[in-house]
Amino acid sequence: MFCPFLHWAPLILTLCNIHIGQVAVEIKYQLKSLSQRRSEPFTPEDNIGFGRIRTDHMFLMDYDNGQWLNPRIIPYGPLPISPGAMALHYGQAIFEGAKAFLHSDEEIYTFRLDKNTERLNESAKIMCMPEVPKEMQMQAIEALIDVERLWFPRQTGACLYIRPFLFATEDNISVRSSQNYTFCVMLSPSGAYYPEGNNNAISLLISKTYHRAVSGGTGSAKAAGNYAASLRAGIAAKEKGAAQVLYLDSTNQRIEEAGAMNHFHVLKDGSIIIPEFTDTILKSITSQSVLALGELLGCNIRQETVYLDKFIADIESGDIVEAGGFGTAAVVSAVGHYIFEDGTKLKVGNGEVGPTTHKLYALYSAIQTGQHPDELAWLKQVPHRLA
Repeated sequence: MFCPFLHWAPLILTLCNIHIGQVAVEIKYQLKSLSQRRSEPFTPEDNIGFGRIRTDHMFLMDYDNGQWLNPRIIPYGPLPISPGAMALHYGQAIFEGAKAFLHSDEEIYTFRLDKNTERLNESAKIMCMPEVPKEMQMQAIEALIDVERLWFPRQTGACLYIRPFLFATEDNISVRSSQNYTFCVMLSPSGAYYPEGNNNAISLLISKTYHRAVSGGTGSAKAAGNYAASLRAGIAAKEKGAAQVLYLDSTNQRIEEAGAMNHFHVLKDGSIIIPEFTDTILKSITSQSVLALGELLGCNIRQETVYLDKFIADIESGDIVEAGGFGTAAVVSAVGHYIFEDGTKLKVGNGEVGPTTHKLYALYSAIQTGQHPDELAWLKQVPHRLA
């Protein structure tokens, strides 16, 4: 449905009815005037980095009295929030990270956005927050991308990074769940995470000192506090010369996550092994997608419980030839070395990005960008709603 603009106001104000199931949701558009927002395609000459740039607008919606209210797209800017907002005191805040891509047909496509909407609601359950209906999330994100089409960066490897997030806004310092929330979506035009190609392997610190989560906690939620808790371990990793920490379970026996990524390794027969998901591991959508790509890659991909001692022994014996991490931002990051807390190093294979990792990264990126057939229907074209 097209929603005509009104060109005479400082902010363009229009309403657009979007049908979610049997319900018509009315999104209010309070846009910058045409002279104040981007009017030409974004064509940066240099790599713009990842996650640093913002577009002209954001989507907001409020939760009160058990329902979502006032969905709107407004100019990007500071959010009004009370000093007593419960998110600031008790950490009720969750988020997601997704991507959209410009294809050769000049249309923008989201990639597996349905999985992000499902995971946001799983996080909401864990954090005692209200769910945002999946269809409502999808329509909000698509509507915002539609407004910001000209912000897609015209350079190789670029994307529109999508950041939906939900946080508690009730002004109350009692320790309980908030009764009020805000759901926000912002966009970040981003360049290639690896502007010179995915050709360099990183190092991970194997730490028995720092743990990301314990069973029965919030480890499987994409909660803001989980990331804050990882910062100290990240600093320790950098002091040892590593990019991030390879987290173990609380007994220091099993491998869990690689920094903000799911971990994987490759056996000498070409099999890709991903640690089994537990309530202490965030289910990476990249990992879930890779698990479905075995046939296209021509290899076996499976999940197993990965014990640290055997993992180390298999690297030393040559049974493990590649390793790395899966995540939305980088897609695949190869690990060339593991560093122990005493400073000793363990090299994986030849210490470089291996052929299976290269092949996986190339296939996954090609599907995202429309250069490989979307056989699994993971892409969804963003509809044109505004004239």
